Amino acid sequence: MAEAPTITVTALCLLDDDGRLLLVRKRGTTVFMQPGGKPEPGETPSETGARELSEELGLSVLPGDLRLLGTWEGPAANEAALLVATVFLCPLTAEPLPAAEIEELAWLDLGDAAGRPDLAPLLTDYVVPLLLGDRGPLTGRRVS
Repeated sequence: MAEAPTITVTALCLLDDDGRLLLVRKRGTTVFMQPGGKPEPGETPSETGARELSEELGLSVLPGDLRLLGTWEGPAANEAALLVATVFLCPLTAEPLPAAEIEELAWLDLGDAAGRPDLAPLLTDYVVPLLLGDRGPLTGRRVS
């Protein structure tokens, strides 16, 4: 049996004044996830995050504005692959508007994430527990 491919991404956590997390759903998918994406050749994870934020949501931040939360690996949401995701906390600088491949935006009350089948594993296993102050991931393996 062939080993699943690995996808490396940067994911961003943008919180509104009520502490809700911004989620996106890409065109042709049913799963909500954080904004972000795959790096271009030579990009650092924070550079990827700043570029993807501009492309997907029309928001401008500098790579130095992002605060590293961690790097995790686990199942990808929309592909049969292993996801390695570097996750940053990102300031919300303006009203996000869906662009590029983003079909829908949603705001998640962190306390409502449990049991939702339409959320990416990265969110439910790592990001939401971290933002809620829980200790450690529910499943998978933390890389750093």
